[in-house]
Amino acid sequence: MKKDVKNTNVEKSHSSYQWLRKWPSWIAYAAAAWSLLYGIMAVYWTLTGVGYPFGEGDPHHYNSFLGNLQAKPGSLSLAAWGFLGAVIGAMIARKFKRKWLRWGPLVYAWANFVFLLIVIPDSRAITAFAYIPIVIVGAPFGWPPVNFIETALPWPVLNQFLCMVGGFLWLGTAISYLRLIRGSCISCGRSRTETSDRGWKSRSSAARWGKWAAYAAFILPFGYSIMRWLWVLGIPVGIDPEYLRSLHETGLWLAGAALATIGAFGGLLTLGLIKKWGEIFPRWMIGLSGKPVPLAVAIVPAAIVTVLITTCGLTVIHMYAKNGFGVLLNPMAWWPIWGITLGAATLAYYYRRRGKCTSCEKS
Repeated sequence: MKKDVKNTNVEKSHSSYQWLRKWPSWIAYAAAAWSLLYGIMAVYWTLTGVGYPFGEGDPHHYNSFLGNLQAKPGSLSLAAWGFLGAVIGAMIARKFKRKWLRWGPLVYAWANFVFLLIVIPDSRAITAFAYIPIVIVGAPFGWPPVNFIETALPWPVLNQFLCMVGGFLWLGTAISYLRLIRGSCISCGRSRTETSDRGWKSRSSAARWGKWAAYAAFILPFGYSIMRWLWVLGIPVGIDPEYLRSLHETGLWLAGAALATIGAFGGLLTLGLIKKWGEIFPRWMIGLSGKPVPLAVAIVPAAIVTVLITTCGLTVIHMYAKNGFGVLLNPMAWWPIWGITLGAATLAYYYRRRGKCTSCEKS
């Protein structure tokens, strides 16, 4: 009886995740729905002049690549872009394969991915993301001494996270549609001639290049962490001494120290993409010890962080480009490389650990 209950629970667990495993079948519909919703929001901004999150609607737009996108032309353009995305997303969802036109939707899907995940987010997105654990720990003690929602999550920043959701949906749409028009397996992307023991996607090959990518992604955040820790000690490396003094006076230097520690810890976690403890939960994890780490547990956070650090680094380069090569003295200017290496290590982790496909039965 107990066995039957256990088996029933396992079946329920598998069925509850079945929709996630079948993401190529619904991702384009989701991207189309997201674009339609954003287009409707843009129409509202156009008609009312309220809520536009770029240009004059963003008090701190100097961080953004879209800081000069004014409300009227910007909201109208975003409305047209959103409605176009709804149409193209629906075309892809309906498996549009006309020979002369099929590449147009694919290019649009990839362009949406870049626009939503790379162009729109800026350094404030990763700041808000990194402060969440700090605020959770410090909230009972009334720290940090600022209103987190008001300071780190105003509407323009929330809009960036909303756009990131759309960006991931369009990335999935682009991948699934590329598989369709290439004749690859829709579920796993393997081609008819692909084998598990040859090519750069093979487990052995991914283990080699993934190792170098993971080690690079492990080392790169420490430049930023060391700089922040020096600030804790009162050493003004890459910062105005007066500003550093104000951080110590207000107590915000503690937040900086926490961010430095989170960055270093994130670098350490990257090693899980190439170590055994990134595949099997270690002994000290009570209740999970010895169980395989689900792919999503490693890949989803790594993908989000890849986007955040890449966009943050590009924002820093954009803001300080007037300094010429001097911008490279800022450790955050190297974050796009950190993002690329982390993304590569994550991809290698996926290729190493993906199992047998239930659709094409390739392993």
